[in-house]
Amino acid sequence: MLRKNMLKRKLQAGETVFGLFSSIPSPVAVEMIGCAGFDFVIVDTEHVSINPETLENMIRAAEAVHLTVLVRVPDCSSGPILRALDAGAQGIVAPHVKTKEEAEAIVQASRYHPQGNRSLNGGRPAAFGKLDLQAYIRDANEEIMAVPLIEDREGVERIDDILSVPGIDMVLEGAADLSQSYGVPWQTRAPVVKDALRRVQESAKNRGVPYCAIPRADEDLADWRGRGVRAFVLGDERGIAFRALCAHRSKFENLAESVAPQAHSAEGRESG
Repeated sequence: MLRKNMLKRKLQAGETVFGLFSSIPSPVAVEMIGCAGFDFVIVDTEHVSINPETLENMIRAAEAVHLTVLVRVPDCSSGPILRALDAGAQGIVAPHVKTKEEAEAIVQASRYHPQGNRSLNGGRPAAFGKLDLQAYIRDANEEIMAVPLIEDREGVERIDDILSVPGIDMVLEGAADLSQSYGVPWQTRAPVVKDALRRVQESAKNRGVPYCAIPRADEDLADWRGRGVRAFVLGDERGIAFRALCAHRSKFENLAESVAPQAHSAEGRESG
């Protein structure tokens, strides 16, 4: 059932919010993110194969722990956006938005008339028809978020046009693909990439659109905070889990190597 979008309200109130990408196709992973105190999660269906039933259950898990759930759809077409929202997502993140027309398309697909042309449905967001459907349309247009992901040189160059589109609720940076677009793959902190991200952030600030950063080092977060940024995605749970597992194993491996095995005494061997 459609709920109040607390991420949207926190952004409007100027609060600092933290989110994660969810790349493990499991409701338990989403539930853990919520229990850990994050404000929002972005379920990734662009790079991860998630079947519709699992996606819906991941959204249910987010609802159970009062976690705002967005879905990164595979592209800007209306079909994936519709299915993510009809499953109960509170917003969509659209990858590789490069033009004003693409920004307009994701807003149109995310909103009902008169703000858009999202196909009508009385499924789980409308409590299967329990809610007044006219009221549901108004509430959905208020609560659902449309978030473009800027991860191409063209998107940076056209950012003012993209963010001029009414209905854009937040803009997310994508430094990884952006680095490739500028010819420096995986050099996410290269000067040309940093300059591009700052250009996007400045445009967002001038237009009153919240900018969401993905800090990759402590100094990145400090820099963005100094620029007034209050929304952050802190990686994905898959990478965090992998690093935690490596650190956990390494800790005990080092401990084991530092402790010499104790030889049995002669008396102990004889009595044995």
